[in-house]
Amino acid sequence: MENIGKAMQAELNRSPLKERLTSIKREVLNDQAVKTFLSEHNLAGDDPIVERSLSKLYEFVQENKRSSQGQDPKFENYHPQLIMNVNYIDVKYLPNQDFIAKQVAYQEKQRVTLVALPKSLKEARFSDFDTSEPSREKALEEVLAFADHYLSEETTYRPGLYLHGPFGVGKTYLLAALANYFAKHGLTTTMVHYPQFVLTMKDAIADNSVKARIDQLMTAEILVLDDIGAENNTAWTRDELLGVILQHRMQEELPTFFSSNFSMAELEDRLAHTSKGDYEKVKASRLMQRIKYLSQEVMMSGRNRRFS
Repeated sequence: MENIGKAMQAELNRSPLKERLTSIKREVLNDQAVKTFLSEHNLAGDDPIVERSLSKLYEFVQENKRSSQGQDPKFENYHPQLIMNVNYIDVKYLPNQDFIAKQVAYQEKQRVTLVALPKSLKEARFSDFDTSEPSREKALEEVLAFADHYLSEETTYRPGLYLHGPFGVGKTYLLAALANYFAKHGLTTTMVHYPQFVLTMKDAIADNSVKARIDQLMTAEILVLDDIGAENNTAWTRDELLGVILQHRMQEELPTFFSSNFSMAELEDRLAHTSKGDYEKVKASRLMQRIKYLSQEVMMSGRNRRFS
């Protein structure tokens, strides 16, 4: 940081030294913030510490003056603060509130990982969720109840939610609002568009990253599987992909949420039918037991908000 004391020295060189020093000292000692600081540290205006620190005090006063006059500060996003540094007064620059707020917001957004989902979901908020329809109000109540339970000191297991309903009624938005709410409390959420995730696993096989991608979902602090049931169902994706992920999360009782256009009963039937034409009811039922352990079924209905 540039030493603003140099600017003061330049001023001294252009005017009689004693007169200029007196003027600067008067300005400094008349500043209310300086008065408060000196009073808090039991320092008089003629104290040697004050004399030694005149350039720093002047720097502090000038920076505050620039700010009050709407001028750009020397150090963007920072404001000066006086501190005692052994036997002299120094100036420390601290981030301003706007900068801190931006940093906090950035850190919160970093706690939500979106996979094949629009980044606009990081702006989803409970306050913007329309509860004009009973099923939407009920869904919000269930989401908030889970959040309150999870953030409390209650240790009993509470399942996540399985939100199902027609296309465009706000299932994904509501779960994104939950993820953002958790982010404000320091929790991380991985939110995945599951059909797209299944498609990318073909590339994962080619580059030997299948295990890493599965592990990401298995161990996520909070996991949201969006649009489950819309994927091309194969025995491998059902048993070796989804089954493995959910088995681990069930054993560890990790918070897991789902959104789907299908009820649990409808999803079970879809999982029983594979792309090869096989019908494997037992395997589908086994997977559904994991989903039912991990989540509570909640139906959402209403108009399609994506096209209205």
